[in-house]
Amino acid sequence: MSIRTDIDVMAIGETLVDFISTEPVDSLREATTFRRHLGGSPTNIAVNVAKLGGTAAIISKTGIGAFGQFLKGELQAQGVNTDYMIMDHRVHTSFVFVSQTSGTPEFEPSRNGDYQLTPAEVPAQAIARARVVHTSTWPLSRQPSRSAVAKAFQLAREQGKIVSLDPNYTPIVWPEYQEAQSVLREMYRYVTITKASLDDAQRLFGPNGKPETYIEMLHQLGPQTVVFTMGKEGSLLSQDGRLLGHLPTRTVEVVDATGAGDAFWAGFLMAMLDGYSLENCLLFAREIVEMKLTVVGSLPDAIDRSEIYARLPDPALALIAPNR
Repeated sequence: MSIRTDIDVMAIGETLVDFISTEPVDSLREATTFRRHLGGSPTNIAVNVAKLGGTAAIISKTGIGAFGQFLKGELQAQGVNTDYMIMDHRVHTSFVFVSQTSGTPEFEPSRNGDYQLTPAEVPAQAIARARVVHTSTWPLSRQPSRSAVAKAFQLAREQGKIVSLDPNYTPIVWPEYQEAQSVLREMYRYVTITKASLDDAQRLFGPNGKPETYIEMLHQLGPQTVVFTMGKEGSLLSQDGRLLGHLPTRTVEVVDATGAGDAFWAGFLMAMLDGYSLENCLLFAREIVEMKLTVVGSLPDAIDRSEIYARLPDPALALIAPNR
């Protein structure tokens, strides 16, 4: 009996509470007051996909206390399927303190339940229902969640799914650098599409490299499609080792950059699932990240993506062709 593919994006990883400072600060140590938000990179992806009118689900683990209940309620209110979210009385919900800033946010995590997701808690049926299976480096940084993701990726690849990985490596979360290198090489064998920021690449591969070099290194790990974001310098798009173009940023009033990468990636994946060219996916992602940068917290509700598609510029005019 075949299983209906009714979930656009199945996100696996951390569902946690982000305590974001209520005032803009240059450093987290300067923050004195915080407000709680639904957080975790894969969770943010799922929420953003739902806000864009897609279908999303999350495979993750929290505690059963007040914070776990808060997170489940927020996910359900945003239209995210929580059938595969595990609430375990033996663990506590993970949380992170985050600085509100227009640049790269500082954060300090307290981890417990998120990494205790086990392979047995990743149902094969959940993967079968998905069109895209997505995760980040956070659940890969510890066991048993690393093995849970490996199971999901193996099933997804066997079933011909799109496998998406955000290589948002940071030593704050994963101090064992050599281990991270080894695990990511293994995981990337299953990956079809990845989005890395310049900060990610510098932490993962070392500083002072050229964006084109980092992109080549990512392709060598396995994925066919590489999206490379560079903050104010825009983003690059590459397919099968061939650079397709550079998309510059536009001027917006940045209120908070927390979750900007997740908004960008949700937009890109959604446009890809809608059948748009990779170049148009990049243009759509830019529209979505600009929305996110102007607010604290998540994207606005009920985004009409058809209206955004209609106003996208011609990729041939918007993207800068690579140097020959």
